[in-house]
This record gives sequence, C-alpha cells and structure tokens, in this order.
Amino acid sequence: MKKPSLRVMGKTALAAILSLSLAACSNGMGGKEAEIQNKGAMESYAVGETFKATEPFKLSIMYSDQPLYPYKKDWLLFKKITEMTGVTLDPVIVPMSDYPQKRSLLISSGDAPLVIPKTYPGEESAFVSSNAILPVSDYIDLMPNFKDKVEKWGLDTELEGLRQEDGKYYVLPGLHEEIWPDYTLIVRTDILEKHNLAIPKTWDELKTVMQELKKEYPDSIPFSDRFKFLSTLNVASTGFGTKGGWGFGSGLTYKPEQDEFVYTAATQEYKDMLTYFHELVAEGLLDKESFTQDDDQAIQKFINGKSFIINGNSQTVVLHRNDMNKTLGEGKFSVAKITVPGGPAGQLMSGGRLENGVMISAKAKQSENFEAILQFIDWLYYSDEGQEFAKWGVEGETYTKENGVRKLADDINFNGLNPKGTKDLRIDYGFSGGVFAYGGTTDLLHSMFSEEELKFQNDMKEVKEVLPAEPPIPYSIEERERVTLLSTPLKDYTDQNTLKFILGDRDLSEFDAFVKELESQGLTQYLELANKTYKEYKEGK
Repeated sequence: MKKPSLRVMGKTALAAILSLSLAACSNGMGGKEAEIQNKGAMESYAVGETFKATEPFKLSIMYSDQPLYPYKKDWLLFKKITEMTGVTLDPVIVPMSDYPQKRSLLISSGDAPLVIPKTYPGEESAFVSSNAILPVSDYIDLMPNFKDKVEKWGLDTELEGLRQEDGKYYVLPGLHEEIWPDYTLIVRTDILEKHNLAIPKTWDELKTVMQELKKEYPDSIPFSDRFKFLSTLNVASTGFGTKGGWGFGSGLTYKPEQDEFVYTAATQEYKDMLTYFHELVAEGLLDKESFTQDDDQAIQKFINGKSFIINGNSQTVVLHRNDMNKTLGEGKFSVAKITVPGGPAGQLMSGGRLENGVMISAKAKQSENFEAILQFIDWLYYSDEGQEFAKWGVEGETYTKENGVRKLADDINFNGLNPKGTKDLRIDYGFSGGVFAYGGTTDLLHSMFSEEELKFQNDMKEVKEVLPAEPPIPYSIEERERVTLLSTPLKDYTDQNTLKFILGDRDLSEFDAFVKELESQGLTQYLELANKTYKEYKEGK
C-alpha cells in the first residue's frame, strides 16, 4: 500500500493508515507482515529484554576504521556480541577517510553490507530513489526500544525532519535524551592567568584577549586552527545568528518572523561573522593557514607554544595535554575547553538530539533473518543494555558498577578517565567506538565524561539558550534532484568567497555583489523551490 504524501495528509491520518496497515498484516490479511521472514527472531522481544537469536546467524556490517583505534577481529566487543546475542558480525572494513565515498560505491553497485552505520541524517537521501535502502519507518513496530525512546523523549518532531516526500524515513538516527555540545575552543589558560586575562565569554572579549596576547608575544599568532576552520565557523555562527562551516548544511536558514527560508550566506548576519574573522586575520590574531593547513600542523603550533588557541573537543584536549607533557613539560602549562563565546545574537546554542545512525540495505528484506536483524539492531543501538555495553564493555571485565556509578577496570583507560591504565577501552577492546556507541540517556553520556567535561556541559547548559529545531522541507525525489543541482554550485561558490572575504582576498564592500552573483547562479530558483515545498508541507500537515 502506498502511503499518501505528508503534504496532503495530516499526521493523524498518516498514523491511522499506519495502524490499519499493521493491524491488517497481523490479522493475516496480507501486506508487509505477511512477507517478513523471522528465522532467529524472538517471539516476545520487548523493552528490557536482551536480544538472543533463537538460531545463530551471521550479519554483514560496514565498519568505519578509525586510525586512532584500528579494527581488530579479536576484540572482546565482537566476541561478546556473538556470545550474548547469537549474532556473528561480518565487518566490511572501510578506512574512515574513504567511508562516505566507499559507502556510495557499495550501495550503488548493490554490494553493500546489510547494516550501514555512520550515516548522518540527510546523507541517506541520495539513496532513496534507487530503492537500495530500507524504508525503515515501515518496521518501527518491530523495534520496541527505538519506539520507546522516541515516545519517552518526545523525539517525534525531530524524526519528522527525516521523512522523505513519501512520508517515510530511511535512516535510524542515534537518539539522545538531551542536546549536548562537544566542540569549542581549547585555550592555554596558564598564559591567560600569567597576564591576568579573564576567560572570554563573548567573541568580542576573545578578540581583546588575543590583542593582549599579541602584545605580549609579538612573534606568536594567538589563534591557529585545525579542521580547516570549519568547526570554529560552526560553533561561532550560532552566536552571530547564522550558520557556517560544518553546520552550513543546505545553506538554508528558517526565519520564523517571515515564516520562510532564506539563503544563509546572503544575510547580514553571515556578513557580520565574516567581518569579525576578517578583522582577526588582518590584525595577525588568526593564522591565515588555519584554512588550509593539515590538523597536525595546527596541533604542532599549539603544543609547542607557538599559538594559544585551537578548536577541539573532549578527546582532543586530552591528546594535546599528553603531547604537551613531552614538548613543554608536565606541570608547566594548563589547557582547557572554554564555554563557546556568545555573539551579537546572544548566548545561543543550536543542535539536535539526533546523531549519526544506521541505514539498512533493502536486501535485508529478503533475508530469512529479517525480523531478527531488526531486533538485534534495536537491542544494540537503542536498548539501555545495548548502549551501555557498546560504551563501557563487559561488567566485571572492563568496568564495575556500584550504586549506578560505573568505573573502568584498574588497568583500562579511556580518554583520560583512568590515565594510569595501561590498556585502552577502544584500542584493546573495541568499545566506545564510533560504529556502535552513540545515543542514549544523559546519565550514560555523562558517565564517560571527566569532571572537567561535566563542568563544560553544565556551564553550556546554564549559559546558553537552545534554539528550536527548524521545520522540515520534505522534497519529492524529482525535487531533490533539482535541489542538488541548484544547491551544490551555490555552496561551492559560497565556500570559495567565505574564504576570500575572511582572508581579505576579496573586500567585504563587495558582499552585495557576491549576493547578486549567487542570484545569477540559481539562488532565486532554489529559494522558491524550498519555500514552495515547505508551505505545501505545512498546509497539508
């Protein structure tokens, strides 16, 4: 049965159709349930139950191989998954650097494994028209833990943004109980203390701090960044009332007062952000090489004391400390993540509660273990037990738990939690990697944070106002193809000119000319299509 579009049917009607469809299937009236093969599936699988296949089976999975903790086939992770669930994972190993490209090639060729993790919401759209991936929203009733968390945490609105024009979604995202920030600026706090400089709370205060540091250390450059500056643009943009860097996305920003989407890079807020960072470059406060240098080059400048500020997260700050113990000497420096500075728009924080997640190959539907596969994914990625296992490992072997408090085994370290440990939870055991361990309760998330990171999280929560999620734009397949043709060159041109404006290779007095150039490249048509689709969706909601 083909479901009506969300544009012409409201949520209530759509839910009614789903309920009738599933009821008909369960009553033997045909449909999806009659076709589902259930070899190995549990008859009474529910929230709170450990999944255990009634007949063991193998399951192919795409594995993003992280160079910091490279894949080992004899990890305790894989051994215990088989022992606990009866499922033996058969990983297709792909280097992390090539993962998006290799994933596309494997899906396009029909050779993709059945389970495809590390897929960020939005990345699945490219594969919908080919019918190569499963419309997983059709089978949520077979995934009780996923369904339970969506209902308990009120994630329906976020999931609406995943729905395609046919009303279905094709990726199972990681689900978080609350929004949590990660990336920010890492600062040499000992240098600030030495010169009686307070930790900056706004970007203007940061500029003043850097000006003072430049006076004290004229041969230095206070801020030399990594990630091609894309992370800093992302975290800074919210305070400027815009989007940038990693968070630029489709290039669209919803303006509630106008009830329409505008092109982010054509706004005054975006120009204000470019102006700010251009001034930093012009004054020698921000390293020009931040936009082109390799991460290692930026890191070397920071750990050798040639710069004092760099972008990073809870993992990188630990790595920097370890390196600086060797370069500067243990106890002779201090570094810390600071609360993301506020900007002209205020102390704001954006973000959602959906993380990268799992696509399932459409071929899984033909597997005799189809229902068991869904139960296994539901348990490992969405049950409290599976999420704790993926993060912490095996109680009594890699960690202990007393009165709800988890503690790593004496000889195991993770991200500086137990620095005296000679083994690493990821490197030696396979747990807390990016293929399995994401999403979960705030308690579980915080359980792996150091006191320093918990303070950062609490400070962000206290200081920042969280922006509401933007409404979805559920394009049809034909519209999506046109959107790609329009948005890709616009983003490429925006990226080129963002760099030119910040570095001073193009004067900011030409910003209006830049906007007109965007219009000549299809901006008007792009906005018309986006807003037409949004309005139709809103009216038919």
